[in-house]
Amino acid sequence: MTASRVRLHVEDSGGTGRPVVLIHGWPLSAESWKAQVPVLRDAGYRVIAYDRRGFGRSDKPADGYEYDTLAADLAGVIEDLDLKDVSLVGFSMGGGEVARYIANHGEERLHSVVFAAAVPPYLLKTSDNPDGPLTQEAADEMAGALAKDREAFFDDFTKKFFSANGKLKVTEAQRLEAVALAHQSDQTAALGCQKAFGTTDFREDLKKVTVPTLVLHGDSDGTVPFEGSGKRTHEAIAGSEVVVLKDAPHGCNVSHADDFNLTLLNFLKK
Repeated sequence: MTASRVRLHVEDSGGTGRPVVLIHGWPLSAESWKAQVPVLRDAGYRVIAYDRRGFGRSDKPADGYEYDTLAADLAGVIEDLDLKDVSLVGFSMGGGEVARYIANHGEERLHSVVFAAAVPPYLLKTSDNPDGPLTQEAADEMAGALAKDREAFFDDFTKKFFSANGKLKVTEAQRLEAVALAHQSDQTAALGCQKAFGTTDFREDLKKVTVPTLVLHGDSDGTVPFEGSGKRTHEAIAGSEVVVLKDAPHGCNVSHADDFNLTLLNFLKK
């Protein structure tokens, strides 16, 4: 059952440009898009970024941390602002909302979509998904570590999030900003969404994507490896474009912001 609507923190740059909706990764908030928002706004787009339920400055209900509800939340943002001809940009976990939004709500209001370092088509390695990059053991270990000690978990997670080949690709200050955003998350939300992005199968959802699509990924993503996610999403969506950023970690919108933004702007012009 879909949980009821909740109050979401939404930032809207306003203006008359084509709307670009930014959907953040786990366990962060809309603040994680700060390297993108001014660039997109200055290029003439109306930029909308929101905090997912349970994260950042949004309400933190006890439930609704699965993709049908999260996609309904996205639909609510689009409908409340009466957005049309929208480009959706889903980063990491946010790519799941993009896929499920199209499957459940259609493409009538959409212009194009971007899967950035995104979790589709299906992270979990199973007998019918042997290319899934996440084993059940690793998923259980991750959940256990988060449940046991949030502080230690987020510290370790952000190091991997921003590292390529064992080397941190952002400043320590940027990493600590991400840690602070992670700590704004509700623990129920953090655990629920961790389960959702790790275990949700988007393969059928991707078959319904027909709008112009960009897959943007770092080649050294240790959190959501390109081969098991972005590469397969590109193969699943006919006519999609793929751009792989060199020596880029999972958090490539921060570590490789200039390349990320240029790729995004070039795609959005179409």
